[in-house]
Amino acid sequence: MEQTFEATIEKRDKWYIGWVDAVPGAFSQGKTIKEVEENLKEAVQLILESQRELRDKGTGGEIVKRKIQVQV
Repeated sequence: MEQTFEATIEKRDKWYIGWVDAVPGAFSQGKTIKEVEENLKEAVQLILESQRELRDKGTGGEIVKRKIQVQV
């Protein structure tokens, strides 16, 4: 399955830094925009795979889904 995410990339001195707001922890840097994009793709893929594995592993206990509101 393929998903699309919006990345923010900023030039700081000689480096570019980037992050994906929709995926907490997806940060990277590189000397070019292309390098940051490739690094972010890998970071997002690894984070989502890890989350999926943890979710699928489960604990065997009762699962309850609730909607919560958070002020940001």
